[in-house]
Amino acid sequence: MGIMTSHPIRIGVQLQPQHADYSQIRDAVMRSEEKGVDVVFNWDHFYPLTGDPDGKHFECWTMLAAWAEQTERVELGALVTCGGYRNPDLLADMARTVDHIAGGRLILGIGSGWFEKDYDNYGYDFTTAGERLNLLGEYLPRIKSRFGKLNPPPTRDIPILIGGGGEKKTLRYVAEYADVWHVFGDHETLVRKARILDEHCAVVGRDPDQIQRSTAVSGGPEKGGAADAMVDLGFSLFTVGISGPDYDLSQLDAWLAWRDQHND
Repeated sequence: MGIMTSHPIRIGVQLQPQHADYSQIRDAVMRSEEKGVDVVFNWDHFYPLTGDPDGKHFECWTMLAAWAEQTERVELGALVTCGGYRNPDLLADMARTVDHIAGGRLILGIGSGWFEKDYDNYGYDFTTAGERLNLLGEYLPRIKSRFGKLNPPPTRDIPILIGGGGEKKTLRYVAEYADVWHVFGDHETLVRKARILDEHCAVVGRDPDQIQRSTAVSGGPEKGGAADAMVDLGFSLFTVGISGPDYDLSQLDAWLAWRDQHND
């Protein structure tokens, strides 16, 4: 028997900044906000993840600053920033700046990183998955600390979204630092990981319901299907990934209608 989430259902779109001119990305952001999505994400890579591996691509955080000026209502952020690509104090300052440009609508999504081509071509040390996770664990408290030192400070406690499902390290970081947890997996996997997150929360003295649960979706939310089952597990943020160059947003319609039915 699952638990219904206490968070309202929200729909995000990840506009993957690949294979498109920037004018097409800017147009997709505007169309997403007009449709009524709650969050517009990009991702933090330097090369496309699908299609032509050397196709058109744009940088994450420069783009988020532009989106912050361009939009009025949606929250925005990276799904997710690679923790190892930027000094954490600098990243906190970047996030604070975008937060102010947006009037308090930034979500700081962060993870440990995984795309080796990014590391190799931009001169970062790829190391191992464990070492990248350790680095993320070192950076998260530095980000929090820098938020407290900046003048002016952020407009609000910037929500931190941590992506990943690693049971020993990542979920512990989620329990300690995250306002949103983004994870992939089938129903059985997510039941297990949600239980382990609850255990980490108990250790650090955190109410797990303070952490919004987020996942990626595709297709449509068939009645009584996987999306409803995810809500029963406490998930409330559902994000559809859409690539350039055309950014066909039509599949968002069914998800937005499903959101509105749940939230009535």
